[in-house]
Amino acid sequence: MAELYVKPGAPPEPGSAAPAPPPPPPALGPPPPGPLGPAPRAERGRPSPAADPEEECGLPAEAVLAPLREALAACRPAVQKQVCDDIARRLTVLGDAWAQGKLSAPVRKRMSLLVQELQQQHWEAADEIHRSLMVDHVNEVSQWLVGVKRLIAESRSLPAAEPAAATDGSTEAEPGQEDP
Repeated sequence: MAELYVKPGAPPEPGSAAPAPPPPPPALGPPPPGPLGPAPRAERGRPSPAADPEEECGLPAEAVLAPLREALAACRPAVQKQVCDDIARRLTVLGDAWAQGKLSAPVRKRMSLLVQELQQQHWEAADEIHRSLMVDHVNEVSQWLVGVKRLIAESRSLPAAEPAAATDGSTEAEPGQEDP
């Protein structure tokens, strides 16, 4: 049995078939370049390859915030001041996050759709968009989406009225009017 034992580093005996030494361990050092985790967000001004350029170029925050503020103003007479103030504070947080570029393109796009549904008084659709935002983007929206949810609920409970804005947003003219 002693002949099977070979001291480490000893030359092999002539005529014996020594096994090949194992390959050296992989070199330790910095990881190879490339993403190992979730893909980073595209930098401002440089759209990610998978993003729609129209989404990435950005919708102005005011296009979403103005209708939300109008809905809040419509609710103020019928809703407690404290509730309205909380909604207003959360809308401010939304505006700040939007202005600082902290909202991803999908969140901005869905908020635009939510506002359109809210303006058309499609409460169920607006609520569904709200729920999808909360499920899919909770880290981005948790600070302000509660206010949007409350605004949807309070707007829904108001007496029925005509939609707050034009449904297609293209013109302010009444259906029977024509441009000169």
